[in-house]
Amino acid sequence: MSAPSSSVQPSTPLQPSASLAPPADLNLSVIGNCTYGALIDKLGCVQWCCLPRFDADPVFCSLLRRTNDMGFYDISIENLDHSEQYYQENTAILITKLYSKDGGCIKITDFAPRFAMFGRYYRPTMMIRIVEAVQGHPRIKVRVRPTFGYGWGTPEKTRGTNHIRYLLPNLTMRLTTNAPVSYIVDEVLFEVTETLNFIFMPDESLKESINELVQTYLDKTTQYWHDYVRNLSIPFEWQAQVIRSCITLNMCFFEETGAMVAALTSSIPLAPNEPAYDLRFCWLRDSSSIIHTLNKLGSTRTMEEYLKYISNIVAGSQEQDGHIQPVYGIALETRLYEKEMHRLAGYRGMGPVRLGTRDYKLFQNDVYGQVVLSIAQMFFDRRLQHPGDKVLFERLEGIGKQAIKKYEQPDAGPLGHGDKDQVHTYSSAMCWVACDRLGKIAKQLQLADRAQFWKENADRIHSTIMEKAWNAGTNSFADTWGGQDVDAFLLTLPEMGFIKHSDPKFVSTLARVESTLRKGKFLSANSSKKRALVAENNHVSTTYTLWFINALAGVGRRDEARELFENLLKVCSPSGMLGEQLNPETGEQWGNFPKTTSMVGLIECALRLSKNWEEVI
Repeated sequence: MSAPSSSVQPSTPLQPSASLAPPADLNLSVIGNCTYGALIDKLGCVQWCCLPRFDADPVFCSLLRRTNDMGFYDISIENLDHSEQYYQENTAILITKLYSKDGGCIKITDFAPRFAMFGRYYRPTMMIRIVEAVQGHPRIKVRVRPTFGYGWGTPEKTRGTNHIRYLLPNLTMRLTTNAPVSYIVDEVLFEVTETLNFIFMPDESLKESINELVQTYLDKTTQYWHDYVRNLSIPFEWQAQVIRSCITLNMCFFEETGAMVAALTSSIPLAPNEPAYDLRFCWLRDSSSIIHTLNKLGSTRTMEEYLKYISNIVAGSQEQDGHIQPVYGIALETRLYEKEMHRLAGYRGMGPVRLGTRDYKLFQNDVYGQVVLSIAQMFFDRRLQHPGDKVLFERLEGIGKQAIKKYEQPDAGPLGHGDKDQVHTYSSAMCWVACDRLGKIAKQLQLADRAQFWKENADRIHSTIMEKAWNAGTNSFADTWGGQDVDAFLLTLPEMGFIKHSDPKFVSTLARVESTLRKGKFLSANSSKKRALVAENNHVSTTYTLWFINALAGVGRRDEARELFENLLKVCSPSGMLGEQLNPETGEQWGNFPKTTSMVGLIECALRLSKNWEEVI
């Protein structure tokens, strides 16, 4: 146990003058435990970490800082020559090796503990780092510089025999270690002569040996991830990439409530000097694809917890006559006020940095179909401990009535920046989904009159969309009723069941999307209309490219789809992850990271394109 704290050190800059940090990039790896996530660069520096949960104040935020004076946690080797980084196989345990020019080498093992205990999963707000000398007599420097208030300042700290306390305004963190505390406080080089353990956690004294606790937690966390992977239903091909995507997706899952964040970061711009947004929330437009993928993978527990989260949104919608917001906080927060945090310069100085999202105010009519399509799983999946019942169905009918009312009304479009005086095809099609699935649920519950009611409305809406959204002149569906432009969301019409891949109208729509939005082996991040307005931005969307690949496979262009998929895998980060967009010429990733829908799309494409196990074994 650590000795009582002593010697307060005031909140002052750690260096006389801050120097400019090297340009940030997204060659990052993630550790996490379904409570928080941390992004670590190739040299083992923690550049982003929000505590105690995904949407909290970033304790480490150098990813968005212009200077290197605070907001990071790094362990560096003297006279660095090069580094290598990889995950321990089938886990979220990250290994970083740093090599010095004189032949020395250290190994850093980073992980967030997660394992079964007392009939539940233990997932503390705790980051563990292990440093070992692999060869030679390496010297290291440990620098722990948390911040608060989105880069506003550095905390006061106190020290004890084996720990340092960081007194943040709303959270006191403690670094407990078997390394000499003075070396860490003073940030001096020292030789690694034994295995060093560092535990960064809220201010609690350890009741057992540091070394024993770290080893026990490492072994148990390793076992958890091995068990998780062992229960996945993966394709024969691209197994490593799919496993890494599944683990990454799981690390974006906030287990306490069941929410799934869109990304772990805030304010990484989609392209140089473009606006950036905070994606540490749960967008409902992503929900049905996530549920669909989790079901295919056999990740039943995560899927069921996510369904509970959405079910809570459905219950809350009854107070607003079935109205659903496009986005909610990870604890069901409904008011996600957006503000700019000017203490952080932004990614590569491209501010402003944003906290919150104004998207919660938008009217996006696709959310009704997304919610019903997701919740439908509860009425048909016999594995679930909490299946859907008539009470839940009646709540869903309130959402369905909103879909009937709004399917032919203008909205902000699926991305929130569409023409607000236009009816968007994707939104109206998802309203059809709400009615169609409610009819199927009613039939499953043997409610014949309700099944007939919802089927009639679904048929009527389908006929209207087919008439209003089809443009005979361009021989394709348009992104708005009566419009001429196309967007990538039209590629998802077969996935929602609105039209078959083989239907000539979809085949010709795919051809139109390809001719206007395809950029080499990728799909543009913009609609055809917006692309004409912002031609200088040549970035492509990882999610849209994966939708395009999936659509190609659906219409029988399988070989071409496989080629494009293989190409996309090559531009994943070294740790196998994808952000929102990338530069097709350089392969550089942009946008918030890692992007949940891109990881889902990667898994979906692999499942669709892979050879069957029966073909090979």
